[in-house]
Amino acid sequence: MNPRLAAAKAFAAVLSGKASLNSSLPAQLDKVDDRDRGLTQDLAFGTARWEPRLSALAAKLLQKPFKAADTDVQALLLVGLYQLFYTRIPAHAAIGETVGCADKLKKPWAKALLNAVLRRAQREGEALLTELEHDPVVRTAHPRWLQKALKAAWPEHWEAICTANNAHPPMILRVSRRHKTRDQYLQLLEDAGVAATASTFSQDGIVLTEPGDVRSLPGFAEGWISVQDEAAQLAAELLELAPGQRVLDACCAPGGKTCHLLEAQTGLSGVVAVDLEAKRMVRVKENLDRLGLSADLIAADARDTEQWWDGKPFQRILLDAPCSATGVIRRHPDIKQTRQADDIPALATLQGELLDALWPTLQVGGILLYATCSTLPTENTEVIEAFLSRTPGARELDIAGQAGNPPPGLKQPHGRQLLAQVGGHDGFYYAKLIKIAAG
Repeated sequence: MNPRLAAAKAFAAVLSGKASLNSSLPAQLDKVDDRDRGLTQDLAFGTARWEPRLSALAAKLLQKPFKAADTDVQALLLVGLYQLFYTRIPAHAAIGETVGCADKLKKPWAKALLNAVLRRAQREGEALLTELEHDPVVRTAHPRWLQKALKAAWPEHWEAICTANNAHPPMILRVSRRHKTRDQYLQLLEDAGVAATASTFSQDGIVLTEPGDVRSLPGFAEGWISVQDEAAQLAAELLELAPGQRVLDACCAPGGKTCHLLEAQTGLSGVVAVDLEAKRMVRVKENLDRLGLSADLIAADARDTEQWWDGKPFQRILLDAPCSATGVIRRHPDIKQTRQADDIPALATLQGELLDALWPTLQVGGILLYATCSTLPTENTEVIEAFLSRTPGARELDIAGQAGNPPPGLKQPHGRQLLAQVGGHDGFYYAKLIKIAAG
């Protein structure tokens, strides 16, 4: 299959609200030649990343919008525009190959339309985009609801957040303390000719200068390293793990943090990892197996403690709550299409329900770490404020820096907010709570 057609089909599912790229793209990748898989992925993710700009430009170039039945042609046009403005693909190839895909969609009428619009974009697109950039949606390539929400929450930072969201994310490794120290692994990378630096906040993190195939790095098959963003690596350190503790990892999939807990403290009495969907737990099991680790895996709604909790208290709980994922847009750019403003209050309600349900399972004196990969206060500091106001036995703990480093992120009324950094960590939020009394 032509990689442009594959990317357009995957992105059409996103535009129509039927899927995310994570679910729609793999099936399309299976249909292209191996040599075209990288191009297909770039076309799909790049089109999602810049869709607000590309759609605004398309609206200027089209006489009328596409019908719902022609979302596939709309996606194909956006893939064509992405090639013209954000890749080094020659314009004649971008236009010709994209137009030719209309036949495969069994919509030959679209060929003339695609050809005319793309050729006009080639001639006038830069000038039209300049005209459109007075609109912050076009300038930042963020949907209006999200652009306005970020501006309201972060008036001094919102444009930098948008810039980071549109950048390609760095590849960050987590070194397993069970096998190597970070310094030892940095030396192995240097010996292998791989440029890398130690991360700023995580004691186990390494940032690669150039992304690559993790399977080619020293010791990957042996479980020496994993790929995990630096912000996500902070959870294990903030929990203050100690031997003999029983730990709950709630909403655990895909298991990166579960594995890090076990790597960071080998003397834990056990880790219980809970996630809603059984199919997501398959990935958790695969990650544990590769690293030679084990945990009690339970597929259940974490709120329904009567279904899965054995009544034995936990000394530590990590609640990596479902959220808007607005802090990891650069890794999942189709969030710009799949998330809507109405999703946020519903997510905040779910987050509060999870806190209320899990709190009774925590031992007095124990710590619960609340985490999201969101940059919106509605899901973060406001959720914690509401929980503290209705939970007399809960107190907030300060989040300090680790190993002589300053605390990560920006101090909030409750917790700390990490904003996505170009070349650095993702957007993330943490709040640390201690149980001072039952009830």
